[in-house]
Amino acid sequence: MKYAVPAAPTHSLRINGTGEHFPVNRIFCVGRNYAAHVREMGGDERDPPFFFMKPACAAVDASSTAHIAYPPMTSNFHHEIELVVAIGKAGTNLDVETALDVVFGYAVGLDMTRRDLQLAARDKGRPWEFGKAFTGSAPVGAISTVAQVGHLAAGAITLSVNGAIRQSSDLKLMIWSVAEALAYLSRYEALQPGDLIMTGTPEGVGPVVAGDVMDGQIAGLDDIRVSVGG
Repeated sequence: MKYAVPAAPTHSLRINGTGEHFPVNRIFCVGRNYAAHVREMGGDERDPPFFFMKPACAAVDASSTAHIAYPPMTSNFHHEIELVVAIGKAGTNLDVETALDVVFGYAVGLDMTRRDLQLAARDKGRPWEFGKAFTGSAPVGAISTVAQVGHLAAGAITLSVNGAIRQSSDLKLMIWSVAEALAYLSRYEALQPGDLIMTGTPEGVGPVVAGDVMDGQIAGLDDIRVSVGG
């Protein structure tokens, strides 16, 4: 096929223990999935799950030390540590009992957020894209396959900035489990191989500035280290 303009590059993430890469299709993000974070953002912890999206170009391979730019048009750039689910099979209208069958693997990720732009849009009832859906806003570590790590339902999730712990929780405290989130999302959109699901962040989100170094850990997965440039 001949294209009229150059085709966009494929963004991909390293698969742990192999020479292969996972091509990123779409990035779905679960909003407010830890009760303590819901409270710190002023919400109701039993709201049904909701989702927003990031483009594929948001993905940054953080399987080794990654560097992201401090984005323009913000003075309040926030970190959000999250469990990332990589989808390996198509699925629609999934049952909670079988939803995990479409999962290829898991990784540690960051949902980087221009918080001032997100909150300004929220207060005006406008979309969050400028706050959430920008290039380089989703650094993600190496994907560990289900065969390597099984399905993660519990385990410590932490983020440190310059060696000081900012976020510390446990995956078991997610309001909506991975299976529940996938089943709910698949009613609205058919899941496809290459999709990533970012499953929400615990409490303790906060700002970073140029020169800061973020270290993210989830028990059983490869750690990530992401530095913020100018």
